[in-house]
Amino acid sequence: MASQALGGTAFLKVDGTQYLLRGNWKVQPNNKQRTGVAGGDGVHGYTEKYLVPSIEGDISDMGGLSVQALQNIINSTVTLELVTGKTYVLQSAWYAGDGTLDGVQGQTAVKFEGMSCIENLAGS
Repeated sequence: MASQALGGTAFLKVDGTQYLLRGNWKVQPNNKQRTGVAGGDGVHGYTEKYLVPSIEGDISDMGGLSVQALQNIINSTVTLELVTGKTYVLQSAWYAGDGTLDGVQGQTAVKFEGMSCIENLAGS
């Protein structure tokens, strides 16, 4: 069996501008969460609430990254491409981070939220 990368290499673009990724990337593509409801007489069903799709992780600052410019990102398309071949496209997205720059590590954590997220699987 040939080995296949499960994680690591990734690419992030916001409206076509590529950012330098560090790691810790998380994607929440779903728009609903269900929680089971149990009563004294058994399971009654579940409740459902909406979630905000998001993409978040750490990016490098090589000196040209404006954390204030990140704050201005609204109504954008955010694309995260993973080494597995999966791609996530966050639509009508906005910057939802706080813009804190870690000068010791040369990075900042970013979070983007959007109205919807499309998951494209490898080979599709």
